[in-house]
Amino acid sequence: MYLLGGTGRAFTQMVLPGMTLCVFWSFIVFANLVFCPSNATITSLLGNETDRVALLAFKRGISSDPLGALISWNNTLHFCKWKGVTCSRHHQRVTILDLSQQILVGYMSPYISNLTFLREINLQDNSFNGQITQEIGRLFRLRVLNTSVNSLGGEIPANLSRCIHLQAISLGNNNLTGQIPSELGTLRKLKLLEVQSNFLIGSIPPSLGNLSSLTDLRLRSNHLEGSIPDELTQIQSMVSFVLSDNELSGTISSSLYNISSLEGIAVMENQLYGSLPSHIGISLPKLQFLLLGGNQFTGPFPISLSNASRLQWLELQYNHFSGPVPNLGSLQHLTEIYLWGNQFGTGKADDLSFITSLTNCSFLESLDLIENHFKGILPSSITNLSTHLSWLQLGGSQIVGSIPSHIGNLINLQYLSICKTFITGSIPTSIGKLRNLQRMLMYENMLSGQIPSSIGNIAQLNMLNLNENNLTGSIPSALGNCKNLEAMLLSKNNLRGAIPRQVIGLSSLSIVLNLSHNTLTGSLPLEVGNLIHLTSLDVSSNILSGEIPTTLGNCESLTELYMDVNSFQGTIPSSLSGLKAIQSLGFSYNNFSGSIPKYLEELQLLTYLNLSFNNLLGEVPKQGVFRNASAISVIGNDNLCGGITELKLDPCPILDKEKKRKSLVSTVIISVASGPLGLIFLLCASVALYRLRKPRTKPSSTSSMEGQHLKVSYAELFKSTNGFNSANLIGVGSYGTVYEGILGRDENIVAVKVLNCQLRGVSTSFMAECEALRNIRHRNLVKIITSCSSMDFGGNDFKALVFEYMPNGSLEKWLHPKLDEQYKLRILNFNERLNIAIDVASVLDYIHHHCHTPIAHCDLKPSNILLDEDMNAHVCDFGLAQLYSRITSKSSKEQSSTIGLKGTIGYIAPGDVYSYGILLLELFTGKCPTDDMFKDGLSLHKFAEMAFPNRTIRFLIPYSH
Repeated sequence: MYLLGGTGRAFTQMVLPGMTLCVFWSFIVFANLVFCPSNATITSLLGNETDRVALLAFKRGISSDPLGALISWNNTLHFCKWKGVTCSRHHQRVTILDLSQQILVGYMSPYISNLTFLREINLQDNSFNGQITQEIGRLFRLRVLNTSVNSLGGEIPANLSRCIHLQAISLGNNNLTGQIPSELGTLRKLKLLEVQSNFLIGSIPPSLGNLSSLTDLRLRSNHLEGSIPDELTQIQSMVSFVLSDNELSGTISSSLYNISSLEGIAVMENQLYGSLPSHIGISLPKLQFLLLGGNQFTGPFPISLSNASRLQWLELQYNHFSGPVPNLGSLQHLTEIYLWGNQFGTGKADDLSFITSLTNCSFLESLDLIENHFKGILPSSITNLSTHLSWLQLGGSQIVGSIPSHIGNLINLQYLSICKTFITGSIPTSIGKLRNLQRMLMYENMLSGQIPSSIGNIAQLNMLNLNENNLTGSIPSALGNCKNLEAMLLSKNNLRGAIPRQVIGLSSLSIVLNLSHNTLTGSLPLEVGNLIHLTSLDVSSNILSGEIPTTLGNCESLTELYMDVNSFQGTIPSSLSGLKAIQSLGFSYNNFSGSIPKYLEELQLLTYLNLSFNNLLGEVPKQGVFRNASAISVIGNDNLCGGITELKLDPCPILDKEKKRKSLVSTVIISVASGPLGLIFLLCASVALYRLRKPRTKPSSTSSMEGQHLKVSYAELFKSTNGFNSANLIGVGSYGTVYEGILGRDENIVAVKVLNCQLRGVSTSFMAECEALRNIRHRNLVKIITSCSSMDFGGNDFKALVFEYMPNGSLEKWLHPKLDEQYKLRILNFNERLNIAIDVASVLDYIHHHCHTPIAHCDLKPSNILLDEDMNAHVCDFGLAQLYSRITSKSSKEQSSTIGLKGTIGYIAPGDVYSYGILLLELFTGKCPTDDMFKDGLSLHKFAEMAFPNRTIRFLIPYSH
C-alpha cells in the first residue's frame, strides 16, 4: 500500500469493509503487477522519496531566507519544480542544486549526501556557516562543488578525493583553516581548484602536481608558506597560475615559463626571488597577465616580453628589477603597467624613451613609474598616450624637462602625480581640460610661474597638492569653483597677494588647507567661517594682518590651526571658544594684545598652544592646557604674569597676606640652597634655565592625517606596510614588532606597532598603553595617531598602535650600534646627549606630576627613547605603564604585589627615577647595564663605580637596591 500511496489508502477505506481479506490482497497483487511492472520503477519511486526528504532536511538547516528562495519547497509542488532544483528527465532524481546569490543563512545539512545523483552543488554568495559537511564525499557522481563567498569554516574535507568525477572545486572567500589536503591530488579530472581568500596554512602539497587536467589553480590570499613545488610547474594544461598574497619563498622553477598554454601568472606579495628568463615572451605566447609585484625579483626587464602580443596586465612593482625598459609598443592590448619601486633606468638621457612606444597601446589605463632610477627628459609624447588613461604617476627620479603643454589631451585622467623630480617650467593651462581629474599631486618639484586659473574647471578635483615648488603670482579665485575639493596644499612657494574669498570659503574643504610659507598679504577673510568640515588650517609664515575674524569660531571640526609668523593684531576673539575639537593652536610671532582668554582652559582636547612673542598681558591661566608647561609657550610677552611655577613668570600683584606666604617660601628655598643639597638645587636650576632657553618647535601642520582620530582597519595597515613586509621592519620588542608604513590621504610615514596576540599578557599591555596614552600630550612623547583592535584575514585577534615616525631611530642604536650600522652613525656630541637627558627628564616630570592621573613608565631604557629628525628625544612604549590611581588605595605591601617586577634587567629598580639614573650613566659613559658582566644583578652605585673609576659620586645618588 505504500507503493500505491494516497490512492491505495482511499481504495482500502472504500473496498475493505465489503471484501474478504483474501480478495483484498489478491487485488493488491494485481494492482502492483499493473502499475509497477519492474524493479527499476520501484527503485525510482523509493529514490524520489529519498530526494524529497533530503531536500526538506537541507531546508531545515536554513535559519534565514530573506528573498524567499525556499518558499516553493513544500508539498504542493513536486520537488523537481522547487526553486534551485534540477532533476533528470528519466529517473526524476536531483542532479543540480543551485541556490547561489540568495542571501541564505544557515549550515550545510549532512542530508545533502542522500542526493546520490547530484552532479553540481552551487551555494555561492550566501551566508552559510559551520563546516563543509564531510558527507559530501559520498556523492561519487559530483562534478562541481561551489561554496565560494560564504562564511564556512573548518578544514577542507579530505574525503572530497572520493568524488572521483570532480572537475571544479571552488571554496574561495570563506573562513577555511588548516592545510590543503594532499588527497586532492588523486582527482585526475579536476580542472579548477579555487580556495583563495581563506586562512589556509602550511605548504602547497606536491601531490597537486598529479592533477594532469588542471587548468586553473587559484590559491591567493591565504597564509601558505614554503616553496612552490616543482611538480606544479609541470602541469602542461595550466592556464591560470594564481598564488598571490601568501608567504611563499624561494624561486620559481623555470618549467613554469615553458607551459605554452599559460595565460596568467600571479605571485604578487610573497617572498619569492630570482629573475625572469629572457625567453618568457616567446615561450608564453598566450600570456595575458604577469603579476610579480611585492617580491624580491632581480635582473633586467626581459626584452622578449614585447613578443607577448596578448599581454594586458603587467605588474613588476616593488622588486629589485634594474636596467632599461624596452619598447613595448607591440603590446597593443596593454591596459595596466606598474613598474614603481624598482631600479629601472640606466642614468642616461633617454631612460624614458620607451614611453613614446606606449602611444601604440590604445587601451592603456594605468602607468605607474615612480621611485626608480630613471634620468633624462620627460618626453612630450606622454600627451599622446591612450585617452583611456586614468592613472599616471611619475616621480621619485631624476626626471628633468617640463610638463608638456598638451597634457590636457589625456581627458580621462583621474589621478595625476608628478612629484619629487627636477621638472621646471609652468603648469600648462591645458590641464583644465582634465574634467575627470580627482587628484592632482605636483609637490616637491621646481615648477614656476602662476597657478593656472583653468584648474577651476576641474569640477571633480578633490585633492590639489602643489607644495614646495617655486610658484609665483596670486592664488586664483577660480579654485573656488572646485566644489568637491577636500584638500588644498600650496605651502612653501612664492605666492603673494590676498587670500581669495572664494577659496577660503570653499565649504567642501574637509582635510587640510595649507597656505603657509608664502608671502600672502591682507586679512583673513570672513568667509573662513564656511570651513565647518575642515580639520587643519595653516596660514603661518606669511604677511597677513588685521584681526582674527569672529567667524573662525564656526569651524567646529578644526583640530589644527596655525597662524604663526604673521602680523595679526587685536585680541584673541571669544568666538574661538567654539573650536571644541581643537588640539593644536599656533598664534606666535604676531601682534596680538589683551589678555589670554580664559576659555582656552576649557578646550579639553587642546594639547599644544603657542602664544609666544606677542603683546599679551595679564595673568596666565593655570587650568586645562596651561597646567602643562611643555604644552604651551608664552615667552616673548613681557607683560604676562602668574601661571604655573614652571613658566618662571613674575607673580601677579597679590594681597599682603599672600606676600607673607611667598616670603616664607622664599626663605625655605634659600635655606635649602645654602645647605648640603645646594649643589643639587643649582644643577636642577641650570637644567631648568637651559630648558627655557631651548627654542620650542611647532608640530608639523602639513599632515592631513594628524589629530583626526583616524579609524583604520587591519586591511589598511596591511596595505600600508606592504603586507607587514620584512623590508618595512624597523624594530622588534618583547610584545611585538614595529613596521614603517604609509598611511592617510597625504601618504604620511608612520610607525605601526603590531602586538603578538599569542603571547601572554599582550592584551593587558595593549590596554595599558592605550590607557596611558589616551589623555597625555607632551612634545617629548611619541605621538600616537590611532589604534586598531580587530581581526586579521585569518580571523585571529589583531592589535596595533600607530605612532608618529621617528627618522633617527632609537637611542639604543646610537649608543650601541650594530656592526652593520656603525658606518651610518656618527657619535653623539655632548650637547646632544645633554638635550636628550633633559628631554627624557621633562617627560618623567610630566607623567609623574602633571598628568590628570600620574603614570609610572616602568620600562625606561635607550631602546624606548626615539629621536626625531632634529635629534629631539621622544619616550615611547607604555606597555608596562602603571596608573597611580589604581594602587593608591592599597598598602605598600599590596602595591608591590600589584605592580610586580616590571622592566628590563639592568634598569629594573624601585622606580622610573632609578632607571633614569642608569640611563644618564649609560648616556654619558657608553657602558651598557645589560652587558654580560651585569646580568647577575647591579646596583646604581656599582654601575657608577664602574663607569667612573676612582671618582666619588655617591653623594649624588641616594642608596637603593
